[in-house]
Amino acid sequence: MLDEQCCVVQCERPLDDMYWDAQYIANTTGWDLGEVSPPIKSYFENVTNKHAAILIPGCGNTYEAQFLLQNGFTNITVIDIAPTLVKSLQHKFVGNPNINVILGDFFKHEGQYDYIIEQTFFCALPPTMREHYVFKMHQLLKENGLLVGLLFNRIFEVGPPFGGTKNEYLLLFKNAFHFLQSETASNSITPRANTELFIELQKNKDVIVSLYNFEGFTCSGCVASVSEKLYEIAGVLNVSVSKNFSEILLVSKNEIPLVHLQDAIAHDAKYKIKKAP
Repeated sequence: MLDEQCCVVQCERPLDDMYWDAQYIANTTGWDLGEVSPPIKSYFENVTNKHAAILIPGCGNTYEAQFLLQNGFTNITVIDIAPTLVKSLQHKFVGNPNINVILGDFFKHEGQYDYIIEQTFFCALPPTMREHYVFKMHQLLKENGLLVGLLFNRIFEVGPPFGGTKNEYLLLFKNAFHFLQSETASNSITPRANTELFIELQKNKDVIVSLYNFEGFTCSGCVASVSEKLYEIAGVLNVSVSKNFSEILLVSKNEIPLVHLQDAIAHDAKYKIKKAP
């Protein structure tokens, strides 16, 4: 059976480039299927635009990219933070003009894509980064671009991988994306059967998605109170607070001046909000 766990070092360590590099050096990659995931393969077999710009973040051994190349796609970008892995991929695809292999931080990446493929990237991130994930995905997708792939619909006792639920994802992506598909994958590999959601989320081009740093939350009651105040601002559609209370994802019909947000939380001097860098 596929072993989803990947820790070969203490999991208290930051999940940074050194952590993930250690996984590849030790060849402890329990998440690696050894092939393109069947739901993703089935989906892209029906995509006719072979020149679509496609990004695969946290790409791993990127069987998805290999499959796309074999099927005539010409504009693929893969990115990962693990140096050992990326060096191997650059060697593997050397001289191929249809793929760009990048060593770097997805959250600092710039570009515009028709498709972003989600395959064990979301679940590898600390859950505190999920609001940042939604913000960056919305930023990187072209108008009407699509986030396509798989999310775990289960909870893991330890992580990575970190799981979640369909209801959690519905709230997290609410209004920033249109849910075209969000159902249990029918053709997952056997060890993951009935635990994966296949998602096809289309960027909502008619909203503004913003990320803010926040100070002053001490409990879930504070979160509820501040969220209520922010929802009272005209145009605000969704408010999502990170699990460590440090970031707020705001989806709105229009750009909300920072001073309006500051005024909404001015009832408590300990609350501070500013645009995330």
